[in-house]
Amino acid sequence: MYVIATAGHVDHGKSTLVKLLTGMEPDRWEQERRRGLTIDLGFAWTTLPGGAEVAFVDVPGHERFVPNMLAGIGPVPAVLFVVAADEGWMPQSAEHLQALDALGVRHALLAVTRCDLADPEPARRQALGRMAATGLGPVESVTVSGRTGEGLDRLHDGLLRLVGGLPPADPDADVRLWADRSFSVVGAGTVVTGTLTAGTLRRGAELQLASTGAVVRVRGLQTLGRDLPEVRAVARVAVNLRGVEHRAIGRGDALLTPGRWLMTAEVDVALRGAGGSGSEAGERSDLPRELVLHVGSASVSARVRPLGAGSARLRLARPLPLRVGDRALLRDPGRHRIAAGVDVLDVAPPGLSRRGAARLRAVELAALADASPRAVAEAMLRRRRFATADEFQAMGLPEVGDPVGDGRRVHPGAWRESVVSLRALIDEWRDEHPLESGMPVEAVRRRLRLPAAGVVERLAGAAGLPVVEGRVCAPGSLAVLPGPVEAAVAALTVELRAAPFAAPDAARMAELHLGARELAAAVRAGRLLKVAEGVFLLPDGDRRAAVVLAQLPQPFTLSQARQALRTTRRVAVPLLELLDHRGVTERLADGTHRVRTASA
Repeated sequence: MYVIATAGHVDHGKSTLVKLLTGMEPDRWEQERRRGLTIDLGFAWTTLPGGAEVAFVDVPGHERFVPNMLAGIGPVPAVLFVVAADEGWMPQSAEHLQALDALGVRHALLAVTRCDLADPEPARRQALGRMAATGLGPVESVTVSGRTGEGLDRLHDGLLRLVGGLPPADPDADVRLWADRSFSVVGAGTVVTGTLTAGTLRRGAELQLASTGAVVRVRGLQTLGRDLPEVRAVARVAVNLRGVEHRAIGRGDALLTPGRWLMTAEVDVALRGAGGSGSEAGERSDLPRELVLHVGSASVSARVRPLGAGSARLRLARPLPLRVGDRALLRDPGRHRIAAGVDVLDVAPPGLSRRGAARLRAVELAALADASPRAVAEAMLRRRRFATADEFQAMGLPEVGDPVGDGRRVHPGAWRESVVSLRALIDEWRDEHPLESGMPVEAVRRRLRLPAAGVVERLAGAAGLPVVEGRVCAPGSLAVLPGPVEAAVAALTVELRAAPFAAPDAARMAELHLGARELAAAVRAGRLLKVAEGVFLLPDGDRRAAVVLAQLPQPFTLSQARQALRTTRRVAVPLLELLDHRGVTERLADGTHRVRTASA
């Protein structure tokens, strides 16, 4: 299916033309038909010669209903532009053309109607000249009479060529259906209509409501009056929803693939001059600070902060599901004019709190204005350093960068800088905390603004730094003690070699200036064995004890073990508990112990 908007200022001419093509009345309200004035969006469809199905969105022409007109053309890729031969180009024709140009519509067919009432050539030449000055470029034209049917075959042929030149839609893309109507049907419930420009809708599938985040289920689908289990883009579609009242969905809301869209109220954009004026909108001094952003069928108040070089930051009155590459327009309702076209460059822009940040940001955006999606993704990743596959998807960007696990990717340059930063950080930590083996992983993550502990460990590996017991350590730091601590531990080592199980008491430790931190560092360095709180032996103290105890008659008592080891109960009790825990000895039911043999 193909979807075409019918635009132009001649409401009765447009509606008559659509009715001539489809046999359907696009004006839905009696007031519209009576006054010959299109007030709201109208819909009709037909099958062209050759079998191509075309749906028409008939938009209002009167200036009082421009917001309705913009809601109709926002999601539509092509337009049938209507000008009357007996009236020619009108001011409202210009605003429609400016809107189409600003929204990036690049496929059009000009129809000069009422050719039975006046020579169509003057109106045709004038309209083609105006359209050629926009992004539409050269446009095919036909002349037709809605009253006599003259030129209808030419119009059919022109429409076939128009739709034949449209790019194919991606049926696997994420769904974003901008709602243009929401109503209730007796026995069916809530129905939402819109133009599906990408993706596929299926009966029974879940969708997410952009305005509230609520998840709803598709109860039924209809397109061109037919019930279908599945509808692929491009199509006019009516979606019967379960789980939501129709009053909860208004024009400008959207139905989304759940969890795949970023809702944003702040975007950086490139500004294009409206109506093919040739001026850069970002350089115009009359660009108001308060405008209305029109995208899809939505219209949202926007505060405009010009950044320079044709770019601006928009702060929206409410979040919208936007992606990089979306096209929209800014309208000044007070002056009844299109202020600028908009290309979305960043849907999660950085803060601009520092002096000169706006000017630097403008330079960055100028480089992105005509860049490829991959280049935009690389620039985004360079600024953020890390991003997940879901974040790339939500922004509408391809995945770039190097994988670092857990679905994350990193910019190569940022990774190299992080390696250098980590090495410097660990050196600084070692100087400031000489008695600690390394910096806790969580502290590293916070200081370097890394997304997860797993990334810290991979970064440490790239930097050649070991991670031991949840700490990132400097190379060799596990075996090196500061000078005074080294001297004290050396003195203690001499004493323990003479009496291996005479663990020094607290008074002796105080004499050696070995506090809790110094002793913990000695244990991490492999210089001491911690048997219990306040009980320290040489690193092989447990193995030496096992050799001594194995020479006793088995089983043996605590008192016998104490005498054989020539130590005190303060040392013997926790030492036997340690040996039991390690499986070197075992405690029997009567309270005695025995050394486990290899056969046991």
